[in-house]
Amino acid sequence: MIKLAHVCIETTDLGATEAFYSAIGLTRRFDFNNRQGDLVAFYLAFDDNTFIEVIRNNTPKPDGIVRHFCIEVDDLDAMHARLKKAGIEVSEKKLGIDNTLMISCHDPNGIFIELQQYTDASLQLAGGVCEVDYTP
Repeated sequence: MIKLAHVCIETTDLGATEAFYSAIGLTRRFDFNNRQGDLVAFYLAFDDNTFIEVIRNNTPKPDGIVRHFCIEVDDLDAMHARLKKAGIEVSEKKLGIDNTLMISCHDPNGIFIELQQYTDASLQLAGGVCEVDYTP
């Protein structure tokens, strides 16, 4: 395995969803049109050929909801300012129990989005064990 290729989400509003992810810095790479020529989906691109596929569905299904996903950024403070400027409600920066800096927000479809910046002590880079208060 190499890396994550894409995450697929459903939306009732393609425009609002594109505007949200454009504020983060993703760009629309290509579209899916139906046989009638209507835009029904598109791919939003990170700079490394990783994508978010966005599909219009007028009645999104309750099953298969994405719990959250995380986007790595190289300047969390700049991203925080960028989201605030775009009118997106975003949390304050905090250091997670995995020693990674993070902020969070929700996209227009209610999906929880984490944005993180690794530190030298981040367990994602350093390895180790992260003890959490969680019972499945």
